[in-house]
Amino acid sequence: MMKVVLFDGECNFCSQSVQFIIKRDKRKQFKFASLQSTSGRELVEKHNIPKTIDSVVLVDNDRAYTKSSAVLRIALGLDRYWKLLYVFLLVPVPLRNIIYDIIAKNRHKLLKQNNACMIPSKEDLDRFI
Repeated sequence: MMKVVLFDGECNFCSQSVQFIIKRDKRKQFKFASLQSTSGRELVEKHNIPKTIDSVVLVDNDRAYTKSSAVLRIALGLDRYWKLLYVFLLVPVPLRNIIYDIIAKNRHKLLKQNNACMIPSKEDLDRFI
């Protein structure tokens, strides 16, 4: 079973989120692909995800999750206390996604746009597809 996190490779906030996941995923269960990469585009097409997606995407067990559902399912796979965020799946999706959308809309303001690609460390290189 492969879990793949699709992210906006041109967004500094998204790239830093990937680094956050890597540091807290000691079991190395997550793989990563930017939405702009060939692998990312193939997964978007395979799972009928809109090409205009403006969300983190988690592909897990051949199912795609977006927005807050993706974030909370990723949190469940992280080490330590991050799993506790999974309880927010009890909150109705529309309400969770309102909060997600506010953060997503302002993500470029939260951190400056990144003009350079994220380069994974040698230890993490095999986690990018």
